[in-house]
Order: sequence, then C-alpha cells, then structure tokens
Amino acid sequence: MIGRRHSVRGRYGRGMPDNAFTMTRRRPVGRLSVSPLCLGGNVFGWTAGEAASHDVLDAFTAAGGNFIDTADAYSGIRHGVSDGSDSEAVIGNWTAARGNRDDVVIATKVGAHPDRKGLSAANIKAAADDSLRRLRTDRIDLYYTHFDDESVEVSEIVTALDDLVRAGKVREIGASNLTPERLAASLAFSAESGTARYAALQPHYNLVSRDTYEGPLSGLAEQHGLAVMPYFALASGFLTGKYRPGRTEESVRSERASKHLETERGRRVLAALDPDLPGTRRSFAREHRHRVAAEPPDGDVPDRQRPYDGPAERATGPGRAGVDAGRGDAADGGVGLTTVPPGRRAEGGAGGAGGAAPG
Repeated sequence: MIGRRHSVRGRYGRGMPDNAFTMTRRRPVGRLSVSPLCLGGNVFGWTAGEAASHDVLDAFTAAGGNFIDTADAYSGIRHGVSDGSDSEAVIGNWTAARGNRDDVVIATKVGAHPDRKGLSAANIKAAADDSLRRLRTDRIDLYYTHFDDESVEVSEIVTALDDLVRAGKVREIGASNLTPERLAASLAFSAESGTARYAALQPHYNLVSRDTYEGPLSGLAEQHGLAVMPYFALASGFLTGKYRPGRTEESVRSERASKHLETERGRRVLAALDPDLPGTRRSFAREHRHRVAAEPPDGDVPDRQRPYDGPAERATGPGRAGVDAGRGDAADGGVGLTTVPPGRRAEGGAGGAGGAAPG
C-alpha cells in the first residue's frame, strides 16, 4: 500500500516503502510508456562488444526495463575500435534476434553524427532514415535533437520533426543541449503552429553540475510538463566512488572524471558522499581507532542516522530530475532514472507497438 512503511532495508538498514521503486511501474513520456530506469547505450559497440551489449540488454529487460537510449553518433568505430560498431546497429541486431521490438522503447538522437551534423530540415530527415536502417525498425519512439544548431530557426527544426511524426517514422520528440530561450521558442512555435511538441528534455545534470539544469531550464520543464532524463548522471563515473585523490583508474572516461578531483566542488561532493574519504572527520577517527563523538558502535546506529544506499526513488513533479542510478546518458553508458511528470497518462502499451503518433 502506498505510503506504508515495510522492513525493506539497504546496507545501512534504513526502512523504505516496499513499493518505493519498481522497474515495472511505467511512466509516461508523451504517448510512450517507459520504465523508471533508462539504459544508456553509449558504450555499445565501443567499450562493450556486441555480445556483451546483448547480455546487458537481456538483463535490463529481464529486470523489467523497457527504455533504451542511444544516438546516431555513438559508435566504437569513431572511437578507433578495430572491431567496433554503431550503438544503434547493436541495438537493432538485438531486437531483431530477440523479436522484441514492440516490447521496448528506443530513443535516439540527431545532429552530432560526423556525416549528419546540424539540424537543417534535410539533415534531420536523412539522419532519421539512417537511424531507422541501423536500428532495423520502422519507427523511432523518441527522437532527440542531440545538440542545438542555432544557425537554423526553431521553426525549421520543429517542422522537420513534425514531418517525421506525420510520416510515422517518429512517435515523440525531445531536445538536448539547448538554451532556455531556444527551448521556449520551440515550444511556443509548436503551440502556435499545431506541430509536434517536445515531450522530453535531456540536460547535463548531476551533483557536480547543477547549474546546467537548475534555474530557467528546469522552470520551463516544469511549466510545460516535460519528462526529464539527465545525462552525465554519474559525471562520467566520478560519482561511482572509485575516483580518489592519488588513485589512478584505467578507464576511457578517467581523464574527464578525475578532473572533478581538481575542483573544490568536486572534492566537497566526494567528501559528502563518502565520510570515510581520507581527510574527513570520520576517517581520521577510524585511522586513530577513536570513535567520532556521539556515533554509536556499528550495528547500533538508529535508522534515521544512517545513509540509505539501496534502491531509491525521489518524489518528483514535472521537470524535476530524480535520483539517478547510473546512466542517464550519453557519456556514462550506464543506467539512469527517468523522470516524468505525474498525471500525464500514457496512451497505448509499453514499447513502440501501434505505429506512429497521429499528426
């Protein structure tokens, strides 16, 4: 029963409602119905080969997930991997092999592929056809503009996306990496012209990069009821906890992630997340075999004093980014929490069954 507390305990023992988080509870993104976690496919065909990627996709869907994020620019080939492949192709091969295309919701993006850069109407439409071919499907469930192209009027961009929706090639549209002004102008044009409207926003947002979403952008998302799926949710892995001062990590993202250790904000966030970090009050006490004042022995710490690191879901409203469990995106290649406004009913079943959204 919602709101009733049961004895569901994480490592630190704090009770959480037994229905606080479930992968099978779907959320609406426009007409789509998606799992609360979105699997980012950035590493597919790059640091994860096709077989390993398919194993990840199998595990994700077996756990109840149905929402997969990729982009036409995600590719091991363009990272110089000798046996690499395009993320979209990896996903397309997987859905073809499993016969489960109607059971999953696939989001991809346009504007950053080296052969299809920009958001001119012609390029958007050509890139969509390329993505459909690689994904081995007849429709893209959620189509994002990956990076804004300010050389193109929002009217041209939105009209081109609307043409794809009317043609049945795209179901819902979204935006990433654009200013509040351009987002507002895009939404206003859709309202005035009756064209397809952005249903989702994918901003750069995490604990070490809050101003990239909080403020005018989050205000617009809340005002217009946009679903929000942050990317760089783990700050390229920095927020996983494995990056520490004086420690070297072997990862394709280590250079970017470790830069946060050089900033005051990064160090403060790390210290807040990890009280055992060398130099903090708690770690000093442990090193000298003393108890921190007022800290009961392990095992006796009241629930209210312990941090919770089990499954979590923050209560969210329109435009509010929720707890992220790894993905979100683009560069982390993990899994992240999808945040959507409550009360907007999804139409149709999970996945892309039912064809394109009506024009």
